[in-house]
Amino acid sequence: MRVRCLLLLLASGQVFAQACVVHSQAERLDVKVCQQNRNIPQKLFHDGFCQPNLPGQKVDVSFVEQCPQGAFGVCSAAKVENMPYEQDIHYYGVASDAAFLKPFCEQKSQGQWRTP
Repeated sequence: MRVRCLLLLLASGQVFAQACVVHSQAERLDVKVCQQNRNIPQKLFHDGFCQPNLPGQKVDVSFVEQCPQGAFGVCSAAKVENMPYEQDIHYYGVASDAAFLKPFCEQKSQGQWRTP
């Protein structure tokens, strides 16, 4: 019975249907990203990955089932350094930021950059 329930959850996509939108602001800074969980334990994702420590910035975090449309770029399957975890990071705002986000995605995070 447990296996059947787990399979139903997997098939419905609700096991890792978890994302957070992080909007940070400071003087002359306005950044919005969405982190879509791939395989991070849900509590760790919610309580750790979606709670950035950004001193001097106003940070607003909201939890959603999936990242909203409108991103100028997505780093798919971004790996977390020294951990077996992956997430998709959606970037919103200034599209020219892709010039430094794409290399960071592909080299540091070992992800795949895509333009939606």
